[in-house]
Amino acid sequence: MIQLKRKAKQGREPTIALINVVFLMLIFFMIAGTLAPPLSNSVKLVETSDLDGREPPDALVIRSDGSLEYRGAELTGVEAYVERASINLPLDDVRVVPDRALPAVRLKEVSDTLRVLGAKRVYVVTERGLQ
Repeated sequence: MIQLKRKAKQGREPTIALINVVFLMLIFFMIAGTLAPPLSNSVKLVETSDLDGREPPDALVIRSDGSLEYRGAELTGVEAYVERASINLPLDDVRVVPDRALPAVRLKEVSDTLRVLGAKRVYVVTERGLQ
């Protein structure tokens, strides 16, 4: 007589893994998606594309060739900025406006010099483009 082997009992399907994946996807879409209601169609937002961009008044401007400017006057070096700026405000926070074509090495040199001369924080002011 031929004996047939019984198949081993299979346990339940592992649905916990599927539930975990679905739960993680739910969390991802809740964070990545917008939860705020859409803006009303009757509201027209202000357009700022025609406005001229201007640096903050007490910012150190670095041109693409590495030369420095403060309040419209050309400076001989970072030390000259520290002398002029410290008259009007403490040298705690310094805002630097670099030209887009300025090499990063020059920006690092200026920021390091500012830190050595007493600046606690150096902020780089950039343009934020909205697409």
